[in-house]
Amino acid sequence: MSTPNSALAPASVPVSVLIPAKNEEKNLPDCLASLLPADEIFVVDSQSCDRSIAIAEAAGAQVVQFHFNGHWPKKKNWALDNLPFRNEWVLIVDCDERIPLELWQEIAQAIQNPDFEGYYLNRRVFFLGTWIRHGGKYPDWNLRLFRHRQGRYENLQTGDIPNTGDNEVHEHVIVQGAVGYLKNDMIHEDFRDLFHWLERHNRYSNWEARVYYNLLTGMGDEGTIGASLWGDAVQRKRFLKKIWVRLPCKPWLRFILFYFLQQGFLDGRAGYIYGRLLSQYEYQIGVKLYELRHFKGHLNLKNQPESAPRLEPKAPQIAP
Repeated sequence: MSTPNSALAPASVPVSVLIPAKNEEKNLPDCLASLLPADEIFVVDSQSCDRSIAIAEAAGAQVVQFHFNGHWPKKKNWALDNLPFRNEWVLIVDCDERIPLELWQEIAQAIQNPDFEGYYLNRRVFFLGTWIRHGGKYPDWNLRLFRHRQGRYENLQTGDIPNTGDNEVHEHVIVQGAVGYLKNDMIHEDFRDLFHWLERHNRYSNWEARVYYNLLTGMGDEGTIGASLWGDAVQRKRFLKKIWVRLPCKPWLRFILFYFLQQGFLDGRAGYIYGRLLSQYEYQIGVKLYELRHFKGHLNLKNQPESAPRLEPKAPQIAP
């Protein structure tokens, strides 16, 4: 993996980086080391109790505390609305992601193009030390670089489901204007153990169950990127998901699709384990969807309006 250094990295790139974080002391050092060319870095923290804050401050990042009130907006949209970015362009980077030198060089050129308001970045996902290149995991396009006044994360109306965390899960950024695609990959590799993967996906399955429920009932389409077979990669995936939620035996189908039809077996033991975990994840979503559909009245759901108002900009709490 390429890491910028003082000799090879481009000069300071006028981009503000936004990193959502909570107890990420194992991932933050490499993440921050890959962001040296960035003109400005904000770490939006959720009261970490490990060394995350100290690591971020030692790297020169500004640490802002986010206190989730249980309603939309969550962490990233709150940050986009409230942080005093000094640059027009913002780059969203998770703690388990790295921006290689070649991608920084491409970013420095891309933000000078007046024809685009944002760019999709392709993620190269590593699992158990192996690049998961097959199984439909690559390419993995995410809109992460955009003019910050032009982009916000979509609201998929999942705010009334508890235990999903305070950060946007798989929502996508909606940008007002034309978007492009960058050629060089960003790196996604979590240095924590499988306990954290399972813990995270337990929360994600709560969120996914509500997304499935919304797709089945026709809720939550307004204000999203939409679903279209003829759209971009994300819109096509959203279209296929509307079909997927209606299929039987999804845990088995998920493994067959990933491991055999999309050749996940080519990624060796890591591919097999990843496929089995995805099948288990699909089962979790299914049983939580069953609970949501048949026992909704007994769940502790928040009374949240269909479209919660956006917070007015205010001075963020920045650690001294």
